[in-house]
Amino acid sequence: MFAKRLSIVSSVLLVCSAIIIAVSIFFPWWMLLLYAPQYPEGLSIIVYPNKLDGQLDVINNLNHYIGMSNFSEKSFPELSYLSYVIGGLAALTFIVALLRRKLYLYILICLFLIGGLLGVYDLFHWLNTFGTNLSPEAPIKIKPFVPPVVGQNHFANFTTYSYLGKGTYMIIVAFILTLIPLWKDRKK
Repeated sequence: MFAKRLSIVSSVLLVCSAIIIAVSIFFPWWMLLLYAPQYPEGLSIIVYPNKLDGQLDVINNLNHYIGMSNFSEKSFPELSYLSYVIGGLAALTFIVALLRRKLYLYILICLFLIGGLLGVYDLFHWLNTFGTNLSPEAPIKIKPFVPPVVGQNHFANFTTYSYLGKGTYMIIVAFILTLIPLWKDRKK
């Protein structure tokens, strides 16, 4: 069963998956939007695999008042190597497409799942760290909070919305493309 070769169509699907994974590096993977009466247009934190974007200066100035640490690329060491991990996953997916062995496809799927779970855990860890480690010296005292990985949250006079970015959806599509060969090339 594991030694079985994948079909050419399955191999093409895996090549498409590899391309989508590689391209996902250039798109946001996660976003946090903050709205308040004084910011009706909203403020954003946009996370790419290798950088942060959005109105970080404004958000960091506001975070100072509640004792939250500043957001910067230096605060998240993952941003220094995540693009390489994603590039490696794209390369592995391409290699599996060339080798066309079902065993390697199972290994690739396991790596996808492990990477996805680690990514969600890492994001939750940072949301928890920033939201609960508030300085007791802060001018404004609020209860610690943890924005959801996906969804809506309220704290002080802000409403936040957490979203998955296009890059994450691209990874989900790439993952589905790796699953299709399991169904397509199953034993009859």
